[in-house]
Amino acid sequence: MAQRDVAYFSEDTFDPAREPELFAGVLSKRVLAFIVDVILLGIFELLAVLVVFALGIFTFGVAWLLFALPFFAIVAVLYVALTMGGPKAATPGMRLAGVTIRSTNGERIGFFVAAAHVILYWVLLSFLTPLVLIVGLLSNRKRLLHDMLLGTVVLNTDPLIRSRR
Repeated sequence: MAQRDVAYFSEDTFDPAREPELFAGVLSKRVLAFIVDVILLGIFELLAVLVVFALGIFTFGVAWLLFALPFFAIVAVLYVALTMGGPKAATPGMRLAGVTIRSTNGERIGFFVAAAHVILYWVLLSFLTPLVLIVGLLSNRKRLLHDMLLGTVVLNTDPLIRSRR
């Protein structure tokens, strides 16, 4: 019997050969989730701008200095870190699409890994646009480049729940 890499083939690792239903259609579901999340982020961005604008009126313009902050980045990182790093381990778009994120050992990723996930996604997408997506087509676990770097995997939610993980 051949010796196996314990870190990759541990019992709690998601194996696409043993459980293909965990990975079926994940890439297309991620695209749907991305579109839904971008729309929701736009709504949250608008709300944040309106709140700062209203605060600016009441503070005689002092609160308008908050517009100097990178609003989109702050709202996006908080949105992803609080939802993907939360107990459901998925953004609203991911929940709608039926996918969730886990670390490669099966644990939920938490706030800081979720924040790093979205930051790394946007940085890599800015510099390596086609490569980030092509990696997902070639990966047996349908992982994108930032998933591999952070040790995360996106899975279908229903088979994961059925297997009680």
